[in-house]
Amino acid sequence: MAAPAFWRAWSIWAVSAAVTATALVYTALYPLPPGLADQGGSPADKVVVLLFIASFSTMGALLAWKRPGNRIGWLLSAIGLAYALGVLGMLLSDFRRTLILASWLGWIWLFGLGLAVVVLLLFPTGALPSRRWRPAAWAAGAGLAGWVLGNAFAPGIVTDGPARNPVGLPRPAGDIFTVMAIAGAVLILITGVAAIVSLAVRYRRAATAERAQLKWLVYAGALIMATLVAEVLLQKFMGTGTAATNLQNAISSGAIALVPVAIGIAVLRYRLYDIDRIISRTLAYAIVTGLLIGIYTGLVLLATEVLGIHSAVAVAAATLAAAALFNPVRRRVQHRVDRRFNRARYDADETVAAFAARLKDAVDLDTVRADLATVVQTALEPAQVWVWTSGRQPTEARTAARIASSSPSSGSLPSMRSPST
Repeated sequence: MAAPAFWRAWSIWAVSAAVTATALVYTALYPLPPGLADQGGSPADKVVVLLFIASFSTMGALLAWKRPGNRIGWLLSAIGLAYALGVLGMLLSDFRRTLILASWLGWIWLFGLGLAVVVLLLFPTGALPSRRWRPAAWAAGAGLAGWVLGNAFAPGIVTDGPARNPVGLPRPAGDIFTVMAIAGAVLILITGVAAIVSLAVRYRRAATAERAQLKWLVYAGALIMATLVAEVLLQKFMGTGTAATNLQNAISSGAIALVPVAIGIAVLRYRLYDIDRIISRTLAYAIVTGLLIGIYTGLVLLATEVLGIHSAVAVAAATLAAAALFNPVRRRVQHRVDRRFNRARYDADETVAAFAARLKDAVDLDTVRADLATVVQTALEPAQVWVWTSGRQPTEARTAARIASSSPSSGSLPSMRSPST
């Protein structure tokens, strides 16, 4: 099964790469007319598109190869292929010789968006949460079918406004396909909301491993929301120039490209339980960055507006003050964030620190041995703990501990056992 899955998965990836390369080569050989050059996007936009398609296609191929029984990988591969075909259609839409092909491909990238809704319904196991969610899956399939057939044969290309569809049916028969396309889009949006609700239901009922998988996806979604806020702020302070637009595209597309990466980590369960630490670090550095920016701005305003110091010295002093405060502020913020959002690590650190303090005054080997086993059990929660001591004199005694903990990829936390000697 591994060999056929390998060839199927990477064949889809090769088709996506070939379609994308064809579009780029075609536009390089036949540049757009001067009046339409801006519609093709800047070179930075093309890099962003390549990153986006490569992320979905590559991670989809990897998951389909390694986990062929999980539908998530095949869906990600289909999303990457749909976006590649959509890019090809949009790049070719300005040439009369490819107008029919472009009309059939220019809207297909939204088909990939519909497939993303199906991914949310099936994440992370590749199956629905329960049989009660089958109507949502059927609705998503019906929405995708309506969207595809409607856009393929409607009189006008729905996603491109009033543009005529060269292969569309004439009115009034063709209006049925227009309604079908619009109804399909609405149905996809409704099932998208249902998919988000299904994630909440899964999280409430999930075990520890599945909750960690869902956290990866939620973390990627939170980054997308944060980038949307950042885009609004950049547009407000930097305007709508070319540099600002390129920076906004890079930030937003980079965040979206992380979604398949997060899905891949969750499905493959590679370093699955690092998500709590990543979340706490992200929150800590976001808070520290905001605090330091506020301190820097406040010091600059104090020096220039209140004290009337208008020189580079004031800016330099504010910069040095913000740099000097970075480490103390980061440590305090990280401590509070771990205490609130990464409680397991916080409790483990507190337990180890307390043991180190007691160890300085301990002289009895049996007490140290029992205390060590208790600390290891509390901080690391292994399946079993063994402690051996040598038969030498107490002054030359050596203590060794072996911890047999379950692998993080096993999908569940180990059972608790009392320490044994």
